[in-house]
Amino acid sequence: MKLSLKIIILLFITLWGTSCTSYKDVAYFQDMKVDSVYNEKINNYTQITIQPGDLLAIQANSLNKDQDNLINYNLERTNGTSSVSINRPGENVIYGYLVDQNGNIKLPFIGVVKVAGLTTQALGDQLEISLSNYLSKPIITARIQNLKVSVLGDVKTPGVYNFNDERMTVAEALGMAGDLNTTGIRQNLLLIREINGERKYIKLDLRSKSVINSPYFYLKNNDVLYVQPNKDKVFGSDSTLQKVALLISALSIAAIFITRVN
Repeated sequence: MKLSLKIIILLFITLWGTSCTSYKDVAYFQDMKVDSVYNEKINNYTQITIQPGDLLAIQANSLNKDQDNLINYNLERTNGTSSVSINRPGENVIYGYLVDQNGNIKLPFIGVVKVAGLTTQALGDQLEISLSNYLSKPIITARIQNLKVSVLGDVKTPGVYNFNDERMTVAEALGMAGDLNTTGIRQNLLLIREINGERKYIKLDLRSKSVINSPYFYLKNNDVLYVQPNKDKVFGSDSTLQKVALLISALSIAAIFITRVN
């Protein structure tokens, strides 16, 4: 009888230990101090720069409203207030200024403008100077219309997510996707980034606070985040109910064994 009891206890410990994800594999920022409030400077943020394939909204405001309209002609479409259907047969409308593969756009008055590598603030400042010969006291604003990030793998809601604010973090992107499932591997988050004609693969560890200070904590346009599942997910034991059902089945088998022995 004592031997049978030991078998049950051993079986219980083994099944529970193998079926449960430990705290150290799930918690974020484990080395962060949580017993006090402290401040630190943000030194790892860099502004998003314009890249080929970006769609720019450019707005001109000056004392020459008629000339402004030549630049702003598709601004309403860009802001989604146009009554023109984008599904109209035979129509290939670009809503904004599309940056070509050479990193250029073409604007009224000044023609081809090299924009790749510039921030939207720098582009606005540059255009104010370039257009000052055609517009009276121009104020130019620019923004990227098609900012997006893809979140794939072991998260609640994988998908492609659009965002308007140029300041987007890894944490915010994962939050938009509903956060990692408990079976997602926190220490092996893969960031795929294409910039300046190159593709980079970066591994990030969400369990450590150091990820917040990483130069890759702030995302860029078209970044891809991939969350790798652990073995629990692969074998289909990613829910508490499944674990409990497995445990009950094992205990039932053990009980039958003990009954037959006695």
